[in-house]
Amino acid sequence: MAQPSVDRTSCARVPNRYGEFQLCLFSNSLDDKEHLAFVMGDVAGRDDVLVRVHSECFTGDVLGLQRCDCGEQLDRSMEMIGEAGLGVVVYMRQEGRGIGLADKLRAYVLQDQGHDTVEANLLLGHQADARDYTVAALILQDLGIRSIRLMTNNPAKIDDLTRLGITVRSRVAIEPRLVNQSNRKYLLTKVHRMNHLMDIGEPLAGGGSLGRAASH
Repeated sequence: MAQPSVDRTSCARVPNRYGEFQLCLFSNSLDDKEHLAFVMGDVAGRDDVLVRVHSECFTGDVLGLQRCDCGEQLDRSMEMIGEAGLGVVVYMRQEGRGIGLADKLRAYVLQDQGHDTVEANLLLGHQADARDYTVAALILQDLGIRSIRLMTNNPAKIDDLTRLGITVRSRVAIEPRLVNQSNRKYLLTKVHRMNHLMDIGEPLAGGGSLGRAASH
């Protein structure tokens, strides 16, 4: 079997409010999706590059919906890279933790019925988190980055990228904001069901695992 690979098909200058980035489009041999990298500065051959591996969230990134913290994490990552003057956001086209937009909307309906995000994905026949970071690792390798400081609250992402050959020197936290009840329950589920490393200042009542009445 051929080794998985990526191909950098095109790049263009894309200034935004955080600074000047290069936006590079990648095809790959594993799926039919085109993944992206927002690159600030010359990262080739560099150590400890600030990196965010961000999974597409149309509802949060584009529409600004407040059922999750995805759009906030993307904006904060670009801001931090702009402040550092060097870094990469790898934008992976794996909507809804890998389940796709249609089932993500079905999961919203289940969450409004009292299920948390993990339970909703399982009820739809998916894994709690179906994302794969193989292409992200290949993109970072193609960019020539030697080691990274990973902007994430998700320890599983660190483990997966390390397993795929990426040297993760440190984790850079992205602290979320509690903005409404749906957002609060989503973040609580991340902490208590998926072991995300966040201090949201709200322990669960009773100190146990998240129950359906307390998490969406």
